[in-house]
Amino acid sequence: MNRTFYLEKSAYGCDMEWPTATPIETPRLTLEPLRVEHAGEMHPVLDDPALHAYIGGEPPTADQLRRRYAIQASGHSPDHSQGWLNWIVRERETGAATGTVQATLTRPADARLRAEVAWVIGAAHQRRGYAREAAGAMVQWLRGHGAETITAHIHPEHRASIAVAAHLGLTATNLVEGGEIVWRAGPIAPPRT
Repeated sequence: MNRTFYLEKSAYGCDMEWPTATPIETPRLTLEPLRVEHAGEMHPVLDDPALHAYIGGEPPTADQLRRRYAIQASGHSPDHSQGWLNWIVRERETGAATGTVQATLTRPADARLRAEVAWVIGAAHQRRGYAREAAGAMVQWLRGHGAETITAHIHPEHRASIAVAAHLGLTATNLVEGGEIVWRAGPIAPPRT
């Protein structure tokens, strides 16, 4: 497996090594690393108040989305303490953009890579299993690039995202942050010999 990393200096002077997003293919989807240029085609996909029913806020304007993508496409937080991986989800057959998947990476004091994941599929593309397929491919990619713990924050009434999280092997914890339940999957045990 090709592991692509880049080395950054954090604000504290320590080296932070984060994986760099690369294309991911599934039987029906392509996950394409985020670029600023994606904002134009993603705006109509994400311009739906229903997508914010559980996460709050409102759909971004095209300019807000462009500015957000410019920051996210850098691949890391301004202080380099987090790695940012973002992909546009596309139908392989049509090339249509259908949503996004993302991971925020951290490396706490124990130096183990952790990923907090999220996914959004536009309303016109829902109920096809795209979130499950795209998030599953992303988590597999993250595991292959050293992520030991995977977490997601999910509103307790968002049944579709709960089903995706369960499919990914995440389990609900007793932690609630910002009204969302923290779902987690720890390190994968090595195979028994």
